[in-house]
Amino acid sequence: MKHPIPTALLLLIFVASGSAKLASLPFELAAFARWGYPLWFMYLTGVIEVLGGLLLLWPRVASLVAAGLGCFMFGAIATHVVHAEWPMTGVATAIMVLGLWRGWLGRDEIRALLARGMTKDGDRR
Repeated sequence: MKHPIPTALLLLIFVASGSAKLASLPFELAAFARWGYPLWFMYLTGVIEVLGGLLLLWPRVASLVAAGLGCFMFGAIATHVVHAEWPMTGVATAIMVLGLWRGWLGRDEIRALLARGMTKDGDRR
């Protein structure tokens, strides 16, 4: 695995966070209710987080997934800002930066992955 430390951190963060949502832990239920989000959205977020975290174990897509998870954190940051939850805004921002940084470290892998899906003239295969 390339870049094992940031990859492992992201894996732990997203699998743990997503699992808490999927397990309907009381603090997650309370948070989503406080923010005014429906219950299905908590489960969808949990599925995305767990699947994203597990996909980090697949080296071929790990860099792209890390960048995607970093972008996914924009929603969490916006939610925390709107509700003036400043400490959690900082945590979400740090996770976003970690994901984007891990994606940046693997930018050549992302380019190669995307190039495999393109022909010489730029059309998708």
